[in-house]
Amino acid sequence: MSNARAAHLTRRGILAAGGALGLGAVLAACGDDDAKNGGSAGRTGAAKSGPWTFKDDRGTTVKLDKVPANIVAFTGVAAALWDYGVQVKGVFGPTTTKDGKPDVQAGDMDVSKVTVLGNEWGKLDVEKYVALQPELLATTTFDTAGTLWSVPEESKDKIAKLAPSVAISVFDRQLTQPLQRMWELAESLGADMKAKKVTDAKAAFDKAAARLRAAAKAKPEIKVLAGSASPELFYVSGTNLSVDLEYFKALGVNFVEPSEEAKKATGGWFESLSWENVDKYPADVIIMDDRSSTIQPADITEGTWKQLPAVKAGQVIARSPEPILSYDKCTPLLDNLAEAIENAKKVS
Repeated sequence: MSNARAAHLTRRGILAAGGALGLGAVLAACGDDDAKNGGSAGRTGAAKSGPWTFKDDRGTTVKLDKVPANIVAFTGVAAALWDYGVQVKGVFGPTTTKDGKPDVQAGDMDVSKVTVLGNEWGKLDVEKYVALQPELLATTTFDTAGTLWSVPEESKDKIAKLAPSVAISVFDRQLTQPLQRMWELAESLGADMKAKKVTDAKAAFDKAAARLRAAAKAKPEIKVLAGSASPELFYVSGTNLSVDLEYFKALGVNFVEPSEEAKKATGGWFESLSWENVDKYPADVIIMDDRSSTIQPADITEGTWKQLPAVKAGQVIARSPEPILSYDKCTPLLDNLAEAIENAKKVS
């Protein structure tokens, strides 16, 4: 492992960054090709009873005597499994807002039916975890090392001894790959992937992808910037590592790209700008990080932000840097961006 731990990055900066970052996302120093290519080899489905086997994107194969019932998952993973009819027992990660409503990362999941082990990134109460008698921990990974997303660094070894884990990679690949892997995980856990709700969602996703491709082709001059806001800094994401941006770019979307030199300090994910320099990259449409750890566009008070042409034209929409990996939840991401490009005026 190199020294690219970017210790100079503040935790707030890591969490707020336009590219979904975590403890492992800026390591990017070692890994294996099997995880890089989506890790589809070795996947095994299972009936609702009997032995269960699943090979994850780290190349780790988990074998159990039966399909796990006591599942604990990162909130976004739990939300994706919920969409496929698989309910987990416990979650960790942003789950509810201050008023008790589901966080954006909880999707449609009934948060009253899960035990919340930690309601923010990087928090997981080990005692509560033990009490759930976990049989499986499921999360994502944002680096080549297979670092388990949102599992606390200080207690990861203790957590690892309590139950096996599986991780779906969302690092340096297009969105369709982790979507397929989450589909396979849900299917292995007993989800009915032939249910009309599921097949309709997949068809809607394909339709939305075609729409975005057509919109990008019709208006190639429209420049899209992926941004994120914190009190001190504005972050501009590059497209080379994030699953959503890589996919949108493959569909033809014309993205603003931060300079490679500027991204080096963050492992290639994003560039940090002072609010005075927020106009460094001209853009026609801005897609803004919708996570609760960031400042939302309506709450940005910086005058420099308000003077941006895209902001003045009302051409700002939400982006989910940690998309819920179900076709149902990813379809609106495509449709919303397609609509924004279709309606956008050239202002940059």
